[in-house]
Amino acid sequence: MKLSQNSFDEFEYYITPSDMIEFLYCRRFIYYMKCLSIPQFEENRFKVQKGREVHEKKESQNKQYLRKKLGVVDKQIDVDLYSKKFKIKGIVDEVVTLEDGSKAPLDYKFATFDEVVYKTYKTQMLLYSLMIEEMYNCEVKKAFLVYTRSRNLVKEIDVDLKDIKKLEKDIREYFKVIKGYFPKATSSKARCIDCCYKNICIK
Repeated sequence: MKLSQNSFDEFEYYITPSDMIEFLYCRRFIYYMKCLSIPQFEENRFKVQKGREVHEKKESQNKQYLRKKLGVVDKQIDVDLYSKKFKIKGIVDEVVTLEDGSKAPLDYKFATFDEVVYKTYKTQMLLYSLMIEEMYNCEVKKAFLVYTRSRNLVKEIDVDLKDIKKLEKDIREYFKVIKGYFPKATSSKARCIDCCYKNICIK
C-alpha cells in the first residue's frame, strides 16, 4: 500500500525508525546530522544489502501466505506508514490482521535470534504500531519479527502502554533537538570510539 500525495505534508519533517534508533543511541548524533546538516560517511554494509535482498525475496514469494499459527487472517505487503500526530513515517514488510480484528506489524530481519529482542528492533516495531493504529483506526497489541537466519523463527513483541508512552516522550525530545537544542552526550563513552562526529563533539 503506497501513500497518496495527500497522505501527509511533504514539506513537514517526519522521523523514520532509523532516525529514532540513532537518536536513542546518541542524541548528539541527530543534532550534528539533522540540525547542523553535517553528513555522516558510511559505506554500505553486507548485512544491509543482504537484508534488502531478503525483503525483496519475501515480498515476491509470500504474497498469498498467511501465518495461521499466529492467528493471521489477512495481510498487506510492503506498506508505507505514517502518523500525522507524531510526525513519523516508515515502510513495514507486512501489516497483518489477526482473528480478533486487531492489526500488527511484521518485519523480516536478516539476523539470527540469540535469545534477546534488541531494543533497536523493538523501537522500530513500536513506531510501526503507532502508525498502524492511527492509519487504520484499530488496536495494535503485538508485533512480529521474523529472523531469516534462524530458519524464519518468529518472535512476538507485546505492544505495552508503558513502552509507547516512553517512545512518545522520545519523539518529543527528538523534535526539540532538531529545532536547535544541544543535548547531553551519551553516558556510554564506548559509543564514541567509532562515531563519525567524535572529532567535533564537545565532551
